[in-house]
Amino acid sequence: MESQEQVQCIICSQLKRDGIHICTSFICTDCESELVRTDVLDDKYSFFIKQMRQIVLKKNA
Repeated sequence: MESQEQVQCIICSQLKRDGIHICTSFICTDCESELVRTDVLDDKYSFFIKQMRQIVLKKNA
């Protein structure tokens, strides 16, 4: 999905234009690509899960 404005990614915290919106959160295409390539046994996967919990927390706030 392409956007004209920059939005802060919930994974890397950088401002990016391209990515996906999930509820009111945004994941940039770089993080999305890395997330789907990361093995569930990799330590980085736990980091992704921790960051994505923000989606649920924002939705229930």
